[in-house]
Amino acid sequence: MLIGKATACANPNIALIKYWGNRDHALRLPANSSLSMNMAGLTTTTTVAFDASLVSDAIVLDSVEQAGAAKDRITHMIDRVRAMAGLAARARVESRNSFPAGAGLASSASGFSALAVACAAAAGLRLDEPALSRLARTGSGSAARSVPTGYVEWQAGVDDESSYAFSIAPPEHWDLRDAIAIVDVAHKSVGSTQGHALADTSPLHAGRLASIPDRLAGVRAALLDRNFTALASLVEADALAMHAVMMTSDPPLIYWQPATLAIIHAVRAWRDGGLPVCFTIDAGANVHCLCESTAADNVNARLLSIPGVQEVLTVSPGGPARVIEDHLF
Repeated sequence: MLIGKATACANPNIALIKYWGNRDHALRLPANSSLSMNMAGLTTTTTVAFDASLVSDAIVLDSVEQAGAAKDRITHMIDRVRAMAGLAARARVESRNSFPAGAGLASSASGFSALAVACAAAAGLRLDEPALSRLARTGSGSAARSVPTGYVEWQAGVDDESSYAFSIAPPEHWDLRDAIAIVDVAHKSVGSTQGHALADTSPLHAGRLASIPDRLAGVRAALLDRNFTALASLVEADALAMHAVMMTSDPPLIYWQPATLAIIHAVRAWRDGGLPVCFTIDAGANVHCLCESTAADNVNARLLSIPGVQEVLTVSPGGPARVIEDHLF
Protein backbone atom coordinates (compact mmCIF):
# COMPACT_ATOMS: atom_id res chain seq x y z
CA MET A 1 0.00 0.00 0.00
CA LEU A 2 1.42 3.36 -1.10
CA ILE A 3 1.60 5.82 1.80
CA GLY A 4 3.27 8.82 0.22
CA LYS A 5 5.24 9.68 -2.90
CA ALA A 6 7.17 12.77 -3.98
CA THR A 7 9.62 13.82 -6.68
CA ALA A 8 12.21 16.55 -6.19
CA CYS A 9 15.01 18.00 -8.25
CA ALA A 10 18.20 19.77 -7.23
CA ASN A 11 21.31 21.26 -8.79
CA PRO A 12 24.88 20.48 -7.78
CA ASN A 13 26.97 23.40 -6.58
CA ILE A 14 30.49 24.62 -7.11
CA ALA A 15 32.25 25.67 -3.92
CA LEU A 16 34.07 28.98 -4.10
CA ILE A 17 35.32 28.47 -0.55
CA LYS A 18 35.76 24.73 -0.14
CA TYR A 19 34.51 22.28 2.46
CA TRP A 20 37.23 19.76 3.32
CA GLY A 21 37.36 17.81 6.56
CA ASN A 22 34.84 17.19 9.32
CA ARG A 23 34.61 17.87 13.04
CA ASP A 24 32.03 15.09 13.28
CA HIS A 25 32.03 12.47 10.52
CA ALA A 26 28.72 10.86 11.50
CA LEU A 27 26.80 14.15 11.31
CA ARG A 28 29.11 15.64 8.65
CA LEU A 29 29.72 18.74 10.71
CA PRO A 30 32.35 20.57 8.65
CA ALA A 31 35.73 21.75 9.83
CA ASN A 32 35.04 25.12 8.21
CA SER A 33 32.30 27.27 6.76
CA SER A 34 32.04 27.38 2.97
CA LEU A 35 30.41 29.28 0.13
CA SER A 36 29.12 28.12 -3.25
CA MET A 37 27.08 28.74 -6.38
CA ASN A 38 24.34 26.36 -7.51
CA MET A 39 24.74 25.17 -11.11
CA ALA A 40 21.64 25.49 -13.28
CA GLY A 41 21.18 22.95 -16.05
CA LEU A 42 22.81 20.08 -14.15
CA THR A 43 20.14 18.26 -12.20
CA THR A 44 19.38 15.24 -10.08
CA THR A 45 15.74 14.19 -10.10
CA THR A 46 14.68 11.83 -7.33
CA THR A 47 11.39 10.08 -6.55
CA VAL A 48 10.74 8.57 -3.13
CA ALA A 49 7.72 6.35 -2.49
CA PHE A 50 6.91 4.95 0.95
CA ASP A 51 5.05 1.68 0.49
CA ALA A 52 3.81 -0.55 3.32
CA SER A 53 3.99 -3.61 1.03
CA LEU A 54 7.77 -3.37 0.60
CA VAL A 55 9.89 -5.67 2.76
CA SER A 56 13.06 -3.60 2.33
CA ASP A 57 14.21 -0.31 0.84
CA ALA A 58 14.95 -0.39 -2.89
CA ILE A 59 17.41 2.16 -4.30
CA VAL A 60 17.88 2.70 -8.04
CA LEU A 61 20.40 5.28 -9.26
CA ASP A 62 20.66 5.96 -12.99
CA SER A 63 18.80 2.68 -13.66
CA VAL A 64 21.21 0.62 -11.52
CA GLU A 65 19.95 -0.98 -8.30
CA GLN A 66 22.25 -0.16 -5.42
CA ALA A 67 23.61 -2.45 -2.71
CA GLY A 68 26.23 -2.37 0.02
CA ALA A 69 27.74 0.91 1.19
CA ALA A 70 26.08 3.02 -1.52
CA LYS A 71 22.65 1.77 -0.48
CA ASP A 72 23.41 2.05 3.23
CA ARG A 73 24.35 5.72 2.86
CA ILE A 74 20.95 6.47 1.35
CA THR A 75 18.89 4.32 3.70
CA HIS A 76 20.61 6.03 6.63
CA MET A 77 18.98 9.31 5.57
CA ILE A 78 15.64 7.59 4.95
CA ASP A 79 15.84 6.16 8.48
CA ARG A 80 16.21 9.70 9.83
CA VAL A 81 13.08 10.77 7.97
CA ARG A 82 11.17 7.69 9.13
CA ALA A 83 12.06 8.50 12.73
CA MET A 84 10.97 12.12 12.31
CA ALA A 85 7.66 11.13 10.70
CA GLY A 86 6.91 8.07 12.84
CA LEU A 87 6.86 5.83 9.76
CA ALA A 88 7.77 2.16 9.55
CA ALA A 89 7.17 1.66 5.82
CA ARG A 90 10.07 0.88 3.51
CA ALA A 91 10.79 3.14 0.55
CA ARG A 92 11.58 2.86 -3.12
CA VAL A 93 13.97 5.51 -4.40
CA GLU A 94 14.61 6.18 -8.07
CA SER A 95 17.12 8.85 -8.98
CA ARG A 96 18.75 10.02 -12.18
CA ASN A 97 21.46 12.55 -13.00
CA SER A 98 21.72 14.68 -16.11
CA PHE A 99 25.53 14.67 -15.79
CA PRO A 100 28.33 12.20 -14.89
CA ALA A 101 28.27 11.02 -11.26
CA GLY A 102 31.38 10.58 -9.14
CA ALA A 103 33.63 12.67 -11.41
CA GLY A 104 34.06 15.75 -9.25
CA LEU A 105 30.88 17.49 -10.45
CA ALA A 106 29.16 17.35 -7.04
CA SER A 107 26.64 14.66 -7.91
CA SER A 108 26.41 13.75 -4.24
CA ALA A 109 25.41 17.34 -3.43
CA SER A 110 22.50 17.40 -5.86
CA GLY A 111 21.69 13.76 -5.12
CA PHE A 112 21.31 14.04 -1.36
CA SER A 113 19.68 17.44 -1.61
CA ALA A 114 17.00 16.03 -3.93
CA LEU A 115 16.69 12.95 -1.73
CA ALA A 116 16.20 15.01 1.43
CA VAL A 117 13.50 17.19 -0.14
CA ALA A 118 11.66 14.29 -1.83
CA CYS A 119 11.90 11.99 1.19
CA ALA A 120 10.59 14.59 3.63
CA ALA A 121 7.68 15.45 1.33
CA ALA A 122 6.80 11.79 0.73
CA ALA A 123 6.76 11.22 4.48
CA GLY A 124 4.35 14.11 4.97
CA LEU A 125 6.88 16.32 6.74
CA ARG A 126 6.79 20.06 6.13
CA LEU A 127 10.34 21.03 6.97
CA ASP A 128 11.66 24.56 6.58
CA GLU A 129 14.76 25.31 4.54
CA PRO A 130 17.30 25.12 7.40
CA ALA A 131 15.88 21.75 8.47
CA LEU A 132 16.07 20.41 4.90
CA SER A 133 19.64 21.71 4.60
CA ARG A 134 20.61 19.95 7.84
CA LEU A 135 18.96 16.73 6.64
CA ALA A 136 20.74 16.87 3.28
CA ARG A 137 24.04 17.49 5.10
CA THR A 138 23.82 14.12 6.86
CA GLY A 139 24.01 12.37 3.49
CA SER A 140 26.65 14.58 1.89
CA GLY A 141 28.06 17.70 3.46
CA SER A 142 27.99 19.76 0.28
CA ALA A 143 24.32 18.77 -0.23
CA ALA A 144 23.49 21.26 2.52
CA ARG A 145 24.44 24.01 0.04
CA SER A 146 22.23 22.71 -2.79
CA VAL A 147 19.02 23.22 -0.82
CA PRO A 148 18.90 27.06 -0.85
CA THR A 149 18.94 29.14 -4.03
CA GLY A 150 21.71 30.89 -5.96
CA TYR A 151 24.81 31.90 -4.04
CA VAL A 152 24.90 30.00 -0.76
CA GLU A 153 26.87 30.05 2.49
CA TRP A 154 27.08 27.01 4.74
CA GLN A 155 27.90 27.99 8.30
CA ALA A 156 29.96 25.37 10.08
CA GLY A 157 28.01 25.92 13.30
CA VAL A 158 28.76 24.19 16.56
CA ASP A 159 26.27 21.30 16.41
CA ASP A 160 23.65 19.64 14.25
CA GLU A 161 21.09 22.42 14.76
CA SER A 162 23.42 25.28 13.83
CA SER A 163 25.19 23.72 10.83
CA TYR A 164 23.10 24.53 7.75
CA ALA A 165 23.24 26.60 4.57
CA PHE A 166 21.40 29.75 3.52
CA SER A 167 21.26 31.94 0.43
CA ILE A 168 23.27 35.17 0.45
CA ALA A 169 22.09 36.23 -3.03
CA PRO A 170 19.62 34.93 -5.64
CA PRO A 171 20.80 33.54 -9.00
CA GLU A 172 19.98 36.79 -10.81
CA HIS A 173 22.22 38.83 -8.47
CA TRP A 174 25.26 38.18 -10.67
CA ASP A 175 25.10 36.49 -14.05
CA LEU A 176 28.32 34.52 -13.74
CA ARG A 177 29.08 31.47 -15.84
CA ASP A 178 30.90 28.29 -14.86
CA ALA A 179 32.60 26.71 -17.87
CA ILE A 180 33.41 23.21 -16.65
CA ALA A 181 36.31 21.67 -18.54
CA ILE A 182 35.77 17.91 -18.52
CA VAL A 183 39.04 16.01 -18.62
CA ASP A 184 37.85 12.81 -16.91
CA VAL A 185 34.35 11.34 -16.44
CA ALA A 186 35.51 8.18 -14.64
CA HIS A 187 34.29 7.58 -11.09
CA LYS A 188 36.91 8.76 -8.58
CA SER A 189 39.00 6.00 -7.02
CA VAL A 190 38.81 7.82 -3.66
CA GLY A 191 35.53 9.62 -3.04
CA SER A 192 35.03 12.77 -1.04
CA THR A 193 33.70 10.93 2.02
CA GLN A 194 36.96 9.00 2.36
CA GLY A 195 38.93 12.13 1.52
CA HIS A 196 37.35 14.18 4.31
CA ALA A 197 38.47 11.54 6.79
CA LEU A 198 42.09 12.05 5.67
CA ALA A 199 42.17 15.84 6.00
CA ASP A 200 43.52 15.77 9.56
CA THR A 201 46.53 13.73 8.43
CA SER A 202 47.88 16.66 6.38
CA PRO A 203 50.30 19.03 8.13
CA LEU A 204 48.76 21.83 6.05
CA HIS A 205 45.16 21.29 7.18
CA ALA A 206 45.33 23.48 10.30
CA GLY A 207 46.93 26.33 8.37
CA ARG A 208 44.21 26.25 5.72
CA LEU A 209 41.47 26.29 8.37
CA ALA A 210 43.07 29.28 10.08
CA SER A 211 43.10 31.23 6.81
CA ILE A 212 39.51 30.52 5.78
CA PRO A 213 37.51 33.09 7.82
CA ASP A 214 39.25 36.05 6.16
CA ARG A 215 39.12 34.43 2.72
CA LEU A 216 35.44 33.57 3.08
CA ALA A 217 34.62 37.12 4.14
CA GLY A 218 36.51 38.37 1.09
CA VAL A 219 34.64 36.08 -1.29
CA ARG A 220 31.29 36.98 0.25
CA ALA A 221 32.04 40.68 -0.17
CA ALA A 222 33.27 40.19 -3.75
CA LEU A 223 30.09 38.32 -4.65
CA LEU A 224 27.80 40.91 -3.10
CA ASP A 225 29.78 43.73 -4.77
CA ARG A 226 30.05 41.81 -8.08
CA ASN A 227 33.81 42.43 -7.99
CA PHE A 228 35.34 39.79 -10.24
CA THR A 229 38.95 40.86 -9.71
CA ALA A 230 38.68 40.39 -5.95
CA LEU A 231 36.75 37.15 -6.36
CA ALA A 232 39.23 35.51 -8.73
CA SER A 233 42.35 35.57 -6.59
CA LEU A 234 40.55 34.37 -3.46
CA VAL A 235 38.70 31.54 -5.20
CA GLU A 236 41.90 30.24 -6.81
CA ALA A 237 43.83 30.51 -3.54
CA ASP A 238 41.27 28.40 -1.69
CA ALA A 239 41.15 25.72 -4.38
CA LEU A 240 44.94 25.42 -4.37
CA ALA A 241 45.01 25.33 -0.57
CA MET A 242 42.47 22.50 -0.46
CA HIS A 243 44.35 20.45 -3.04
CA ALA A 244 47.60 21.07 -1.15
CA VAL A 245 45.92 19.48 1.89
CA MET A 246 44.78 16.55 -0.26
CA MET A 247 48.21 16.05 -1.78
CA THR A 248 49.89 16.04 1.63
CA SER A 249 47.43 13.76 3.41
CA ASP A 250 48.32 10.19 4.32
CA PRO A 251 47.87 8.57 1.87
CA PRO A 252 48.06 11.50 -0.54
CA LEU A 253 45.15 12.25 -2.84
CA ILE A 254 46.27 13.50 -6.23
CA TYR A 255 43.24 14.09 -8.44
CA TRP A 256 44.88 16.29 -11.05
CA GLN A 257 45.76 15.08 -14.52
CA PRO A 258 48.09 16.76 -17.05
CA ALA A 259 45.13 18.60 -18.62
CA THR A 260 44.12 19.90 -15.19
CA LEU A 261 47.46 21.63 -14.75
CA ALA A 262 47.42 22.88 -18.35
CA ILE A 263 44.07 24.57 -17.71
CA ILE A 264 45.33 26.17 -14.49
CA HIS A 265 48.27 27.75 -16.33
CA ALA A 266 46.10 28.80 -19.26
CA VAL A 267 43.42 30.46 -17.12
CA ARG A 268 45.99 32.47 -15.19
CA ALA A 269 47.58 33.63 -18.45
CA TRP A 270 44.20 34.56 -19.92
CA ARG A 271 43.33 36.65 -16.88
CA ASP A 272 46.70 38.39 -17.03
CA GLY A 273 45.73 39.25 -20.60
CA GLY A 274 42.50 40.88 -19.50
CA LEU A 275 39.96 38.04 -19.74
CA PRO A 276 37.72 37.92 -16.62
CA VAL A 277 38.12 34.22 -15.73
CA CYS A 278 39.38 32.18 -12.80
CA PHE A 279 39.57 28.50 -11.92
CA THR A 280 38.46 26.31 -9.08
CA ILE A 281 38.64 22.53 -8.71
CA ASP A 282 36.62 20.22 -6.49
CA ALA A 283 37.76 16.70 -5.54
CA GLY A 284 38.49 15.54 -9.07
CA ALA A 285 40.40 16.33 -12.24
CA ASN A 286 37.82 18.57 -13.93
CA VAL A 287 38.29 22.33 -13.78
CA HIS A 288 35.55 24.88 -13.19
CA CYS A 289 36.33 28.15 -14.94
CA LEU A 290 34.25 30.99 -13.55
CA CYS A 291 33.80 34.02 -15.76
CA GLU A 292 31.51 36.93 -16.43
CA SER A 293 28.73 36.04 -18.87
CA THR A 294 30.15 38.29 -21.60
CA ALA A 295 33.34 36.20 -21.63
CA ALA A 296 31.68 32.76 -21.61
CA ASP A 297 31.89 32.00 -25.35
CA ASN A 298 35.54 33.07 -25.46
CA VAL A 299 36.42 30.95 -22.42
CA ASN A 300 34.55 27.95 -23.83
CA ALA A 301 36.41 28.12 -27.16
CA ARG A 302 39.80 28.51 -25.50
CA LEU A 303 39.20 25.58 -23.15
CA LEU A 304 38.26 23.29 -26.05
CA SER A 305 41.61 24.07 -27.69
CA ILE A 306 43.55 22.60 -24.75
CA PRO A 307 44.67 18.97 -25.30
CA GLY A 308 42.87 16.61 -22.94
CA VAL A 309 39.69 18.67 -22.61
CA GLN A 310 36.92 16.33 -23.75
CA GLU A 311 34.05 18.83 -23.56
CA VAL A 312 32.97 21.99 -21.80
CA LEU A 313 29.71 22.28 -19.87
CA THR A 314 28.70 25.89 -19.32
CA VAL A 315 26.21 26.62 -16.54
CA SER A 316 24.71 29.68 -14.89
CA PRO A 317 23.66 30.28 -11.27
CA GLY A 318 20.94 27.82 -10.23
CA GLY A 319 17.89 27.80 -8.02
CA PRO A 320 16.89 25.81 -4.93
CA ALA A 321 16.07 22.15 -4.45
CA ARG A 322 12.34 21.80 -4.86
CA VAL A 323 9.43 19.37 -4.95
CA ILE A 324 8.01 18.96 -8.46
CA GLU A 325 5.38 16.33 -7.62
CA ASP A 326 3.85 15.41 -4.29
CA HIS A 327 1.17 12.82 -3.45
CA LEU A 328 0.09 11.63 -0.01
CA PHE A 329 -2.34 8.72 0.23
